[in-house]
Amino acid sequence: MVSAFFTLLTGLLLLVCLYLYLSYNHWKRNGIPTAKGYFPIIGHLLPILRKKIHFTQFIKKVYDEHKDYSMVGIYNGTEPSLILRDPDLVKTVLQSNFSSFHENRPKIAADVDVILSKNPFFCTGEEWLNGRKRITYAFSNVRLKVLFAAVNGVCKKFEDFLNRQLEAKSKYEVELKPLFLRFTGEVVANAGLGIEGQCFEDETTPSAFDKLTGNTLTASLTNFTWQYFPSIGRLLKLKLLPERLEEFFRKVVADNLEIRRSEPIYRNDYLQLMIDMEKIGDKVDEETIAAHALSFFLDGTETSSLTLTYIGYDLAVHPDVQEKLRNEVMSKIEKHGGLTYEALKEMTYMNQVISESQRCHTIGGFMFKTCTEDFVLQGSDGLTYRMKPGMSVIIPIAGLQSDPKYWTDPDVFDPERFNEERKQTVKKMTFLPFGEGPRICVGMRLAMLQMKACLASLLSNYKLELSPRTQVPLKISPMHVMMEVDGGLWVYISKL
Repeated sequence: MVSAFFTLLTGLLLLVCLYLYLSYNHWKRNGIPTAKGYFPIIGHLLPILRKKIHFTQFIKKVYDEHKDYSMVGIYNGTEPSLILRDPDLVKTVLQSNFSSFHENRPKIAADVDVILSKNPFFCTGEEWLNGRKRITYAFSNVRLKVLFAAVNGVCKKFEDFLNRQLEAKSKYEVELKPLFLRFTGEVVANAGLGIEGQCFEDETTPSAFDKLTGNTLTASLTNFTWQYFPSIGRLLKLKLLPERLEEFFRKVVADNLEIRRSEPIYRNDYLQLMIDMEKIGDKVDEETIAAHALSFFLDGTETSSLTLTYIGYDLAVHPDVQEKLRNEVMSKIEKHGGLTYEALKEMTYMNQVISESQRCHTIGGFMFKTCTEDFVLQGSDGLTYRMKPGMSVIIPIAGLQSDPKYWTDPDVFDPERFNEERKQTVKKMTFLPFGEGPRICVGMRLAMLQMKACLASLLSNYKLELSPRTQVPLKISPMHVMMEVDGGLWVYISKL
């Protein structure tokens, strides 16, 4: 009996060893260069698990260390993932052969996260096509002008808040991320849901969204599992979306739709646009509307506020750029008799500043795409790899956007890279702040609208200076999903 047990145990150990050997020789067997520093079971994830480096920085490090290759392999746990260094390969995945890579990772389980699975970022097939059509309609030029009325109202609340902080002092020292999170949170509340977010009440009053998303240990572990070990996430049926957040959006949408369908008052918000679609025959169920409202919140608060944070930092560090942008803002406001939708559209230097800040400071830093059918990737250097369904490719945005092969003096902040003449020379697929191809961020236009409105309000009334509380050089915290700075980005705000 004991002998049989040890024989069985030995056999199992041999099988495990064989499995690990085959797993961690995958890239070598296929002739693809492999990043250094992987271990059994966890692959290349040890420094990420130990919180020594942000995953984006790890991917960029691998990108920088393999300058002579079009692709390089890593191991997410035991799963092989392919990093694409060649912009032409990136184009193959995101655009020209989109049908073979149309799924984003992770793939959300519809039976676990019902609403999140309907998010345009995660859903696929007809559901994705229909959802994208609705949101594209909602964010058309005509509809954005409707939403701008709500965004403009938030700008006035923003200015009132800053004026209150400056009543008894000449300078207001503030961390930019929480400040801009107030703005984007109120935009989502007002322009998205038609409710008051209370984000500008005072320094301590909680907003309508506080405590809905909380960074609990459980939430962090769930996010990590789905990002790097999705098979375990599916097996354990881990729910990514906090229950309280799902309940909040279900209730807000249900309550608002019931009132809106019976009242004659027209609202300038996203829910009203969904009701308008019903009137032209495009019936949308409440669950899908709740999913889109949630997407409005998830995409419109964190990413936009963090992008604004880095822009605010860049403007404080470069007063010449700040002054040039302020002059443009003031001239367009004067031309149009106020901060209007048309005035924002004409602020082209602001587009340049936003683009250059996005290039220098990647918020997500990479994209995970899943292969859905057999496809052969061929690099310009002769490397060839046959992708199988279920395998993942990584688009190293941070690496591409800082590569001296494509950008002169990539560490220099220079908005003129994106002027009308020079932006035509930017190599395709080396600048990807909103993604590219059929799955390019559908909320891009709204994001730009709210960011430009926020910056215009800020610069037309106030000046930004860097606070010594900002630790330079910036150090990215490995504790967050997105690229946030240790200690935060702090500035002084004063009236002009």
